[in-house]
This record gives sequence, C-alpha cells and structure tokens, in this order.
Amino acid sequence: MNKPARPLSIERILQNQGFGARKLCRILVRNGAVTVNGKRCEDPDETFATEGLVLEVEGVEGVWPFCNNAYILLNKPVGYECSRAPKHHPSVLSLLPDPLRARDVQPVGRLDVETTGLLLLTDDGQCIHVLTSPKHAVPKVYRATLAEPADQSLCDKLLAGVLLKDEEETIAADACKLLEPQILEMTITQGKYHQVRRMIAAAGNHVKALERTAIGDLHLSADLAPGEWQWLDAGSMLKAGWSPR
Repeated sequence: MNKPARPLSIERILQNQGFGARKLCRILVRNGAVTVNGKRCEDPDETFATEGLVLEVEGVEGVWPFCNNAYILLNKPVGYECSRAPKHHPSVLSLLPDPLRARDVQPVGRLDVETTGLLLLTDDGQCIHVLTSPKHAVPKVYRATLAEPADQSLCDKLLAGVLLKDEEETIAADACKLLEPQILEMTITQGKYHQVRRMIAAAGNHVKALERTAIGDLHLSADLAPGEWQWLDAGSMLKAGWSPR
C-alpha cells in the first residue's frame, strides 16, 4: 500500500508547481495572493496535504496535483510550433499558464504547424526519451483527411512499406484502415520528419488535414477543445507507455 504524501509548506507547494523561486512564493503568500481550499493563507510555512489541493493564486483557481514532474496533455490547434524558440508561428507553450512554462515543460516529440491533436508536454527528460525513442516503439495513431478518395489498395501499400525521398529503406505503417473513403487512420512507431504525410504521398495520395488521436493507449478526449490542456495522472501516463517515478 502506498503511503500518503506528507504535508508540505505552501511555499514549497507553490515553488514545486512553478510559481517562482522560494523568495517570490513567500511574497505571494504574505501579500495575500494565495488561498488554499477556499481560505486565504498568509503564512508561507503553513503545511497542507497535497492530494486534491485547490489553490487560487492571484485570482486564478485550479486543482494543482502535486508531483515531482508535470505531465500535460494538450489538444494542439493548427498554427502553433512545437518549439521553445518558434520561428514563424507562436509556440504551443504559449497556450499554457505561466506556472507550467516556469517548470520548463517541453513537447514530447513534435507535431508540425498544420497537424493537430494529442500532444504531451512534460519536464521529465526520461519520459521524453522513452516516448520518442525508436527503440521503445511507442505507437502513435493519426487520422488523415485525404485529398482524393481511396480504397483498400492504399492501406495495402502503406502496410507493405513505401520508400520515402532521401531514405534508403522502405518504411511501413504498423496499422492502417480507411474509416471513410477520404479518412485514413494510421499507426506508426517511428517518428521521422513529416512521416505520415510523406508516406501517404509516396503511396499515391496526399494529406489535406492531419490529427494525432492517440499515443499508446492514451486517447485524445472529445471533451478537450483545440488549445485546451489537462493534467495527466500516473494511470494516464501508463497508457501512453511511461511509468512516472
């Protein structure tokens, strides 16, 4: 049986959740900017049980799960770069609140500017390595809207393997099926540059729109609108192929 986490000072909780350095967190509390479970807290050293803790910091309320690392699922919209130093479009990190950006969360792999859907972000470097390394072969599921109607022959080509430009060996989909004549669902375990788009082009069609719908057994919720994000617990991360420490 897991032991319950020991209570922590509100200063430590705020610092852990990315609200700033220790000195700044103490100032936030002493200035009356923090309420805990609906009650204002003005003592930085007051301790609280962290499970289910409801914080309000400078008027922004949320349930902030206490964890050594942050695990976030974002429904990425069109027009955002998966980069901390974007060149032509805003970063997906701009969709997150300041405390999460302060924790230095990073995208787990990349979706191109025009691709939407499930994007994981975390400050856990080992998690990023495992979920993106070809060695671990974590499946990623994509739903592609095709430029032209297709039949089973397109799936057959993708499952057999296609040769991409500048590649020496063919690459195959791990799973592939047509949901509609112009809607293709494909699973891959690699992570090459624009891989799904390039594979479909090599098979004789083109992608008009692309959405990632799952990583491992972790699926994008229909209730999460583009641009919205949510915390992930250990059970969700296990579905994605990672066991939080």
